[in-house]
Amino acid sequence: MKLKFKNQQFQTDAAKAVTDVFQGQKNAALLEFTHDLGTDNGGFFDAVGYKNQPIEVSYSEVLNHIREIQMAAQLKPTESFDRADLRLTIEMETGTGKTYTYIKTMFELNRLYGWSKFIIVVPSIAIREGVCKSFEVMSEHFAAEYGKRIQSFVYDSSQLTKIDQFASDSNMHVMIINTQAFAARGEDARRIYMKLDAFRSRRPIDVIAATNPILIIDEPQSVLGADKKNATRNRLKEFNPLFTLLYSATHRADDIVNMIYRLDAMDAYNKKLVKKISVVGIEQKGSTATNGYLYLESIELSEGNPRARIGFDKRVGNGVKQVTQLVADRFDVYQNSGELQEYANNYRVTEIDGYNRCIHLQNGITLSEGEVIGAVNEQVIRKAQIRATILAHIEKERKLFRQGIKCLSLFFIDHVDNYREADGGKGIYAQIFEEEYERIVGELQLRFSDDPEYVKYLKSFSSDQVHDGYFSRDKKNNVVESKAKESENELR
Repeated sequence: MKLKFKNQQFQTDAAKAVTDVFQGQKNAALLEFTHDLGTDNGGFFDAVGYKNQPIEVSYSEVLNHIREIQMAAQLKPTESFDRADLRLTIEMETGTGKTYTYIKTMFELNRLYGWSKFIIVVPSIAIREGVCKSFEVMSEHFAAEYGKRIQSFVYDSSQLTKIDQFASDSNMHVMIINTQAFAARGEDARRIYMKLDAFRSRRPIDVIAATNPILIIDEPQSVLGADKKNATRNRLKEFNPLFTLLYSATHRADDIVNMIYRLDAMDAYNKKLVKKISVVGIEQKGSTATNGYLYLESIELSEGNPRARIGFDKRVGNGVKQVTQLVADRFDVYQNSGELQEYANNYRVTEIDGYNRCIHLQNGITLSEGEVIGAVNEQVIRKAQIRATILAHIEKERKLFRQGIKCLSLFFIDHVDNYREADGGKGIYAQIFEEEYERIVGELQLRFSDDPEYVKYLKSFSSDQVHDGYFSRDKKNNVVESKAKESENELR
């Protein structure tokens, strides 16, 4: 299957915001310089290299252009900027084609001003691979639009000949590099600053810096970090950038300088560029030591009086288990729990308030939807969150079912083994998920009796078929913890 791309006005506008900063700059060929090819058997070699032409537009003209762009876009106007470290900020909501936009911006900068040397800095190997894939799949699209191609490569300290090609070729080139390749403490990271025999006694950073590249930072809040004195910030200057473009949906406030384009979440939603995301929360209320466990999942309205779906502990045989039940006014939790002592203090529902979406108990406690009280540990909260997500998912899925639109719900979890154990077994979250999914589907079949087609669809999948996880893997294909200690689980 071949992907097709089309120009969208907001992406064109974002690229134009960058190019308009340099109005008046001559469209000139790359500037030639003496490209040091290093030493070989005692001899010195050099050749013609190509670098970006310097910015010839005056400081005051660039500042005026930036301010004009900002005023038209209702952005905070720039007072001044550092000519030696010109940075332009572009904010684009996640899912609006940020990578496409900065690739398009490269082609526009080349078309208008002849600039052809670019470096993209990304915060991780995973994002780096995604960017590389974008260049691959978008190659034909941009070649058709601009009549040329951009040569892209990933910086690799073991494949340094590509740096020579980057410096010695007059065509468009982009080097993609992750911060670990130049700002970490390992030997591979240090190689970019070392004179290497394999690179004919040259430092890779010197050859790269001689091209005066345009620096593009993807997700600067992750690349730069919060520490103003960290290694990455300082070492980026050694690339000797002509100027720097920062692209993200979530810039750090103190890193926003010279913002020239903004497409925030509300703009993206209003333009129908991204889908709406719903978030369901569980809130713990009151003391965990003095109250019995009680969770108000939802208020259900019907032609009669409203009812409440609550979770509480119930004596079953010789043990106690948590149950969820649809109840009406005057429901006595104490009696229905098997007379557990924790509910002896007037745990009787006196009012179910459908307007304010809450319940009132005889002991004075009021619970709103999503609130939980009592002897609550982390597992109880996780169980309530999983159940709430399944309910919200099914509600949304039922609405979209006849339109053929897939509904997706995500869980972000703290440790892989909470979902999938090392031997391939199911972790505690997976077990809770399957228990709650089966319970919920069983409860909802009667409520959905007027929609037999959707009920049939629900029943066509077992609980272990509707969820799966995405995790980092080692070379033996075993799931491992990611550095961020966060993994993603998907409900389909």
